Amino acid sequence: MFSGRYEYGLDEKSRVSIPARFRETLSAAYDMRLILTNHADYIVAYPYKEWVDLQEKISTRENMTSDEAAILRFIRSGAVECPIDKLGRVLISPSLKTYAAIKKNVMVVGNYRKIEIWALEKWDEEYRRVTEDRDKMQQVIARFGL
Repeated sequence: MFSGRYEYGLDEKSRVSIPARFRETLSAAYDMRLILTNHADYIVAYPYKEWVDLQEKISTRENMTSDEAAILRFIRSGAVECPIDKLGRVLISPSLKTYAAIKKNVMVVGNYRKIEIWALEKWDEEYRRVTEDRDKMQQVIARFGL
């Protein structure tokens, strides 16, 4: 699965490199296709198989609220299939780039079965927010046995 964080800059065509460790996982466990979509304050990249499995799981869910349906529609509407090119890059579409407020620098973050692509400024804000309460961090670390 995916873990770690890597800082990159977008090239002039709005492509970002996928870390070599992540490409190794994609090559070994998946095909080399990613589905990129909007997700809260960042872009999330799902391996194609994970995206399909997730959509099938969601489609069988009963009693979905109208808010849940609207949010899921929003996420699906932003989904773009992005093959990884020979140099290990994916293209960030203009709409996803705008949504995630990405200008140039990004943080590519492994998060279990998905990859997150954050505008560096937003990542820095999130990092500060999460790490400022050390007691809460210790509680979570202890709860999950990390």
